[in-house]
Amino acid sequence: MAVQTQCNSSSGSDPICYEEGSGPLAVIIIPSLLALSTLIVVSQIIWSFITKRSSAQIITGSSSNVNEGDPVPLDTGFGNMRPAQDALDPWEIPAWCTLEGVELLQMGRYGPICMGQLKQDSTSTAVVIKTLKDGSNQPEASEFVDFVLFHITVSKHENIVKMLYCQTRRMPMYLVLEASVPGNLLHFLWSLREDRCGASDNFQMFSERSVYLVAKQVAAGLDYLHSYHRIIHGDVAARNMLIGSGLSVKVSGLDLAFKSRQSRTVDKEQEANVPVKWKAPERMMRRPLTVRSDVWSFGILLYEMITLGSPPYPDLDPSEVLPNTLTHYRMKRPENCGAPLYDLIKYCCMWNFKDRPVYSAIIRLLDSYKYFGDTKPLCAGQQMDFCEYRRKAGLPQ
Repeated sequence: MAVQTQCNSSSGSDPICYEEGSGPLAVIIIPSLLALSTLIVVSQIIWSFITKRSSAQIITGSSSNVNEGDPVPLDTGFGNMRPAQDALDPWEIPAWCTLEGVELLQMGRYGPICMGQLKQDSTSTAVVIKTLKDGSNQPEASEFVDFVLFHITVSKHENIVKMLYCQTRRMPMYLVLEASVPGNLLHFLWSLREDRCGASDNFQMFSERSVYLVAKQVAAGLDYLHSYHRIIHGDVAARNMLIGSGLSVKVSGLDLAFKSRQSRTVDKEQEANVPVKWKAPERMMRRPLTVRSDVWSFGILLYEMITLGSPPYPDLDPSEVLPNTLTHYRMKRPENCGAPLYDLIKYCCMWNFKDRPVYSAIIRLLDSYKYFGDTKPLCAGQQMDFCEYRRKAGLPQ
């Protein structure tokens, strides 16, 4: 059927035509909708800019001197923190240090987590700044101070993220941690998919043998946490590891370890933040968390590395993991994964936690197996679709 049109013409102008049934109303509505959508997009951009800027100002304030904030009022409930603050005195950031180029990364448990540069004399160091949010009450501030003390205690190992400074005697309170470049291990693995096989323009080749080298450092850091401090990490995954030059690695993401050490338990909110695909069976069934539960997650980390950041259990939805694990389901051997590495993954992911190796045994196996590791750069078939990854991994959308 032919479409009929009507045209209105006014003197000295071109005729305006529209389909019959739509009328002149469409001429008004469509431009209005376009204008509204443009306004929404512009508003979102402005809001994002304001949020990032305000988060940076929480730390830097109006001055480049990090020590020009308001003193913590010791004549209120905050005075209960005095003994802890005295212990932190050697770690308080000096007046001659400045934090520059501060940018918001994400919101953390206590407040904004930012990247920046720590300027000391003529040197500049990339840092991560964990901040206590504005308006926090006394219990929250006390917990944050304890969190800082926790980092001082555990950051005395080359494979644990290093604490540099803190600020607890003035507001805002924050913790300064040394950053690594390129940084997040999971993002680094994804970047290798975008470059040529297993190589980055500014980084060395990443092969199966590299997996052994990285894994040994992670195991050493986790072994230190448990052997010296009786600490269970609780969230062992590529997203919580930092990689630097020469494939140097540091264990990060210690928030859950801190909370579980404080209370000796993991509350429901914290447990919900750990994706099920990284959890050991006993943990999925809400049994007590043990260091061997971390060993299971370490096996999943090995899978992440050899697949350049693929989500584990790629053939299963998160809700299907526990039922299949109950029937002793195992992930297929990934492409480019040699038999020794696959055997170690299976060993770490034994059903009975008592059958899993301790970290000292894992380190010995990694040392022995690395000579069997292929030195050919790892390849992945395609770039990572982040939305699809979050869905398959069971992460919040």
